[in-house]
Amino acid sequence: MKQNNDQMTTPIVDFVKKYAKGKGTRFHMPGHKGQDFLGCESWDITEIGGADSLYEAKGIIAESEANATRNFGSKCTLFSTEGSSQCIRAMLYLMMLHRCKEEVARKRPVIAAARNVHKAFIYAAAVLDFDVIWLWPKEKVTSICSCVISQKQVEEVLNVHEDIVGVYLTSPDYLGAQADVSGIAEVCHKRNVVLAVDNAHGSYLKFLEPSCHPLDLGADICCDSAHKTLPVLTGGAYLHIGKNAPEIFTKQAKNALGFFGSTSPSYLIMSSLDLCNRYLAEGYVKELQGILKARQICCRALEAAGWKVAKSDPLKITLEIPKGISGIELSERLRLKGIECEYADQNDIVFMISTENTRQDLERLVLGLGENKYNYREKEYLPVQPTKQMMSIREAMFSIPETIPLEQAENRICRVPTVSCPPAIPIAVPGEMITKEMISTFQFYGITELDVVKE
Repeated sequence: MKQNNDQMTTPIVDFVKKYAKGKGTRFHMPGHKGQDFLGCESWDITEIGGADSLYEAKGIIAESEANATRNFGSKCTLFSTEGSSQCIRAMLYLMMLHRCKEEVARKRPVIAAARNVHKAFIYAAAVLDFDVIWLWPKEKVTSICSCVISQKQVEEVLNVHEDIVGVYLTSPDYLGAQADVSGIAEVCHKRNVVLAVDNAHGSYLKFLEPSCHPLDLGADICCDSAHKTLPVLTGGAYLHIGKNAPEIFTKQAKNALGFFGSTSPSYLIMSSLDLCNRYLAEGYVKELQGILKARQICCRALEAAGWKVAKSDPLKITLEIPKGISGIELSERLRLKGIECEYADQNDIVFMISTENTRQDLERLVLGLGENKYNYREKEYLPVQPTKQMMSIREAMFSIPETIPLEQAENRICRVPTVSCPPAIPIAVPGEMITKEMISTFQFYGITELDVVKE
């Protein structure tokens, strides 16, 4: 991807640096007054004069977001300091606003979503009160992270349910699998249905040759967790609006983010997003190409040592786990050697890399894993399948709770999405009847208690 951003500015960083050097008297928030406790306090400011305001941006923040828009080639790219979770809620809110202009506004709002959604999607459904038609994987799965949906599946659902206002995908997923975004976008746009993509793990996809970013594959709106794969502080994320998206998305995007966001956004996080603009425009592509080559070498070395490297997006290394050890046990062994993975369960272990990793880091991973002395066996498949939705997500989450042992949960109604983060993907969705198969999956992930709707 060729960059044409010779004059990429860093307006937020410039302002914050100047203010910090001025050493003025601070009679404003935050309470540390710029005095060092951690060492970063002088840069940690609030919406003082000249600092702009995130949800009413007209100054330095607006300029920085315009730089991000140029980098990603979107119609509009906006900042979040509360991760993709804030952006997910904003995307769904915008889809509800778009629905109000359509004939389906007279009916309950419905979104078709691949089942491996982040629990932020579930919380948004409770607040915004929409119904969900779940898209389930056709093939057997070994992880709740996996839910590869085909173009044909989406087409079949849209043929049957004419009241669907949007389709929602998670791509790449936690294990690195990527959806057929371009094919699904084509189907959606034929039916005047918007496509939203949770691209939390894929900010960098824009800078591959060719781009594999959801916006370039036809998504109308998507979110990126910049902090997951780019040199951005935790919480930094983007909300991207595609060039052909409904006009209301652009007009109401700031309000949508503000609806779910704190009125005290972090200037440390915004500064890191601002500085990342320049990096993406100037040196990032070359660094990305370098680490991708190093990853290929690493993967070949792991395979030579007897490990199975699963197909994944280019900045993950996902290993399938052999018989005789679990991914969790393997992660604990690596931790003793000073190597920390991103995610591990019984069947898989995931290592996320970025341009800030070195070749030496990857060599250390190969040495840390060593030679695989275990035999591979067929993975244990999870019995995931649709169940009955007994009440709406909103009704369930606002009901009186009862916590019970897992073994007593069959035929009870799920109240909250009981799952840790990572992967933050619900096994049972609020309002669903809990089945034997779900109980089996809860046991697989070590969950022993559930919150259910009190009878």
